[in-house]
Amino acid sequence: MRSTIALLPALLALGCAGCDRPKQADGQATETMTAQSDADAGNASDAPERIGTIDRTHRGEAAPDHAFLDPAGKPVTLAAFRGKPLLLNLWATWCAPCVREMPTLDRLAARQGDALQVVVLSQDLEGAAKVGPFFDKAKFTALKPYLDPEVRFSTGYGVNLPTTILYDAAGKEVWRVSGDMEWDGETARAWLAEAG
Repeated sequence: MRSTIALLPALLALGCAGCDRPKQADGQATETMTAQSDADAGNASDAPERIGTIDRTHRGEAAPDHAFLDPAGKPVTLAAFRGKPLLLNLWATWCAPCVREMPTLDRLAARQGDALQVVVLSQDLEGAAKVGPFFDKAKFTALKPYLDPEVRFSTGYGVNLPTTILYDAAGKEVWRVSGDMEWDGETARAWLAEAG
């Protein structure tokens, strides 16, 4: 009887362990997808598509006016990109998931051409000293190194890296994705179509 009573607090703790988890936002506003697409489900040799967490709760918000540096080292703001949809990726050279998704962003940018602007905005404090050698080694075909050494974007948004935000042609947010993503995958294609 004593052993049963001694186990009671442990059993109660296990039963309540999930109670302190925050409730997910409305399914329409936030979706987390991690499974393979239906087309790949039958092929065990294919790795599952990497899909981040999408958040639509900021839809319609204007892009911030923080200045950052273009590839030539000149100040620019997101307002300079209005007129076409813009995919803004916040990343850093020290962030393994960021580095892993960069080739997929490069392929996306090459495939989209002028239809979708893809800006990869480094959050490295060392700026060009870190990002320049990274780009030299990676040999991207379409991406250019934009810099935010004061990390205004990641701190202003209050986000972790990588985070990617889609803006429509008017500079209004459509959604943001946190986490590693295959930007040339089927899920990304469907989500990017929301820019209109």
